[in-house]
Amino acid sequence: MNFSQLLDEKIDIIIQNWVEAVRLDRQISSTNNLPHSAIRDHLPDVLKAMTTVLSQSQKSDIESIVQNSLEHGVLRAAQGFTPSEIAREYRLLRQIIFSTLEADLVNGTVREVIRVHRAIDETIDEAIGQCFKSYVDERLQELQQLQSQAELTNQELTRLVKANQENLSQLAHELKNPLNSIIGYSELILRSSQKNTEAESTFRHIEHIERVLRNGRQLLRLINDALEISRYQAGKMELHPVPTDACSSIDDVVKMLEPLASAKELEIVVDCNFALGERSTSHLLKTVVVDPLRLQQIVTNLLSNAIRYTESGSIKLRCGMLPDNQWCISVSDTGVGIAPEDRARIFDPFFRSENSVTHLVDGTGLGLAIVSQLVKLMQGKIELVSQVGVGSTFTVILPVNSSLKTKE
Repeated sequence: MNFSQLLDEKIDIIIQNWVEAVRLDRQISSTNNLPHSAIRDHLPDVLKAMTTVLSQSQKSDIESIVQNSLEHGVLRAAQGFTPSEIAREYRLLRQIIFSTLEADLVNGTVREVIRVHRAIDETIDEAIGQCFKSYVDERLQELQQLQSQAELTNQELTRLVKANQENLSQLAHELKNPLNSIIGYSELILRSSQKNTEAESTFRHIEHIERVLRNGRQLLRLINDALEISRYQAGKMELHPVPTDACSSIDDVVKMLEPLASAKELEIVVDCNFALGERSTSHLLKTVVVDPLRLQQIVTNLLSNAIRYTESGSIKLRCGMLPDNQWCISVSDTGVGIAPEDRARIFDPFFRSENSVTHLVDGTGLGLAIVSQLVKLMQGKIELVSQVGVGSTFTVILPVNSSLKTKE
């Protein structure tokens, strides 16, 4: 029997049945919104070429099968098909071809049936192989394009972040000069007005100037804190470690902040002989190698933060030696405490824990972020223990001998 001619005569019915089967197959969802022509694609040409493979008188048109299958893979990649969907549609094609030719195959000889069956299988297998080859190549090309785009986007983001940091630093520097001038002249006016005690109208004048000073200082503090964050992120924050009497440096900070604590009737308790484990003279805090300015900055931020969020009770500052050539500073308060869900972000810039007390407290949300960055710069770590309504304890652990000079 001439199975080549039989297949040629039934190409249209095979295509129609195949397209319908692909549409109805729930495992091939990518065809849901595709027209008939987009599903049919290369199939007529492949079936035409398949007739040459079945023919014993014509030369097999394998080149056409290869080319059309390659194009089919590119198209299916563009249409969003998955590999399993492509394999599924070829499986349906194989089934429909054999079911369409079944009535004729039973009339052929055994030899003819085996030859036809083998030829159709080999043709479809070749089509599948070429289709997947182009499909994978197309997907790899898409991935390479996405990678290139991601690299370009990353470079642009890096440039924008760097430019933003530079702009922030420049803006902050520009704002500092007029702010310093405003504060300086306001202080002069305030002192001058305070001397003029005869005029009662000066009271409101003085009150307004005090507000200007208070807000000016707050803005200047915010700018300075933002500059510290910017320097750290840009890798320009430097350390100058020298042998330092830690207790003396900490005591200077405590004396400076005592008026703030006294205004809220808070007691600051200092213990510079604190140590984990048994107390002994070897645990007494002595000279450490540290940047004294940055050390005082850490203690200032921790203490002022404790005072700000504590309404009654006391604040304890303890420091002393630890094992493994380390020492620690611990600041405990009896304040509002920090909720568990906020502790992971408490050291993020501009983050403030929200509750009925914190929203009434004046703050920038940068103090603890600066402390965390300075501690990392000093090769140390900071730990937090807190309970809402009971208080918080911040513990900074630092090496006794710090040799790090700049942020890496």
